[in-house]
Amino acid sequence: MSSTAFELHPTLAADTVWLGDLPLCRVLLARESRYPWLILVPRRAGVREIHELEDEAAVLLAESCCVARLMQASLMPDKLNVAAIGNVVEQLHLHHVARFREDAAWPKPIWGLLPAKPYSDEQLAATISRWRQWLAVLPEFVVAV
Repeated sequence: MSSTAFELHPTLAADTVWLGDLPLCRVLLARESRYPWLILVPRRAGVREIHELEDEAAVLLAESCCVARLMQASLMPDKLNVAAIGNVVEQLHLHHVARFREDAAWPKPIWGLLPAKPYSDEQLAATISRWRQWLAVLPEFVVAV
């Protein structure tokens, strides 16, 4: 791991909204309105792969499972996709995408199939508020200021 300070990759910063932080990960909302989509980014500089977190890999998995359980209970999706791909953005990040049989891409992967459909300002504000309420049940979640 690098000794430099954590900075969110510019692509992630442009494509997401910061919801808050867990002990290890920044919690982001993807600006794609077609799918309920959260992204966890470990706040560690220079990390590209899960194994590079060493002892903190277990913390990442625990935080990911907490978010996945929350999404499952709140949204009741047909499938929950969790992935760390990183071909475009090398900074380690975990996608959590709730999938429904009636969604625009089902059953295909969401990447590259359709152009992004951004939230309206009103939809985005309501979605941020809802996610922060749901995430607040996690005692270690801290809302972004």
